[in-house]
Amino acid sequence: MPMSFRNISIKLRQRLCHLVLLLHSIYTNKHLWHNTNHLSPLSKASSMAKSPEYEHPIKAYGYAARDTSGVLSPFTFSRRSTGDKDVRLKVLYCGICHSDLHFAKNEWRMSTYPILPGHEIVGVVTEVGSKVEKFKVGDTVGVGCLVGTCGSCECCANDLESYCPKQILTYGFLYHDGTLTYGGYSDHMVADEHFVLRWPENLPLDSGAPLLCAGITTYSPLRHFGLDKPGMKVGVVGLGGLGHVAVKFAKAFGAEVTVLSTSSAKKQEALQGLKADHFIVSKDPEQMQRATSSLDGIIDTVSASHPIEPLLSVLKQDGKLVFLGVPEKPVEISAYSLMMGRKIVTGSATGGLKETQEMLDFAAKHGVTADIELIPIDYVNTAMDRVLKSDVRYRFVIDVANTLKAP
Repeated sequence: MPMSFRNISIKLRQRLCHLVLLLHSIYTNKHLWHNTNHLSPLSKASSMAKSPEYEHPIKAYGYAARDTSGVLSPFTFSRRSTGDKDVRLKVLYCGICHSDLHFAKNEWRMSTYPILPGHEIVGVVTEVGSKVEKFKVGDTVGVGCLVGTCGSCECCANDLESYCPKQILTYGFLYHDGTLTYGGYSDHMVADEHFVLRWPENLPLDSGAPLLCAGITTYSPLRHFGLDKPGMKVGVVGLGGLGHVAVKFAKAFGAEVTVLSTSSAKKQEALQGLKADHFIVSKDPEQMQRATSSLDGIIDTVSASHPIEPLLSVLKQDGKLVFLGVPEKPVEISAYSLMMGRKIVTGSATGGLKETQEMLDFAAKHGVTADIELIPIDYVNTAMDRVLKSDVRYRFVIDVANTLKAP
């Protein structure tokens, strides 16, 4: 009898251990814990039980991925009613960001399906809540990478919402009410007015849309690291969706801009199309040698793994190398390369809402837009394949209003 009771106890302890480990796994999951630590268990259970089509009262329609294939297809869902501080908008245009592809395929291991991407959203206001102060029906507005934060941390207090540890991304994250956020590949959108941006009158809607991600992601480090002064010598590594906008902003600030690329294929495009001042083939030792200690800062937009030491060699004393891309493997840098010249290697995310509005106004004043290819929404999967192959100059933008038709 004691032996039998002991066996039962062992099995019970094992099951309890398994349960504890399971709960620990769930609550330490980066995405889920990050977005649900303010919700009650009842709210969490409720949000998981309801179908996306019925969890809110306002019907919506868009394109979403259901699994790691990343294939997007028509998706009927719902959005919340317009709250007191909410702005509802009809989506006109939405840019395609490379991160949309990462999320659709769960390449960052944090996706919750269905994923409805899009965080470069331009639209027209159709309804405002009773306490909304900044917008009215008929205004043209934008929504970028964020739709929520804690609102109380030091980052939020300093207009650095993009660094809030409890930030809620525009799609694929749990909102304050426990439901999943859906992005701009859809007919309409609703967001708290704090996360809605005023669209400058003379800024194009379609080619301006990518500025809500690519624009602020490059504008912010140029400003923060002091590379926005006339006469500064700025290098841009990679001439893609981020890189071409970085060149445009740096030129608008009055900087002398050098594009660094692994081949000469984009030389003409960089110098004649984007008006960069210099072009360096980074794999050419002679060209890199001639550029030694010539740049005040480098904006590195490349996500593929690439050597960093050669880039440090072309920085001046106290020069700054700023990472915007996210290579799969950790970068390797010798301490000696940093010590000899007191060089700085750092990174930057998107900017806060105040800085994003500043960026949009600056872009409108100086004529900075993205180079785009406008597409219908039923082309989106082909566009994603082309993004993967870097076969776009330089950003796809979906003509949502004219091509997305709800059944």
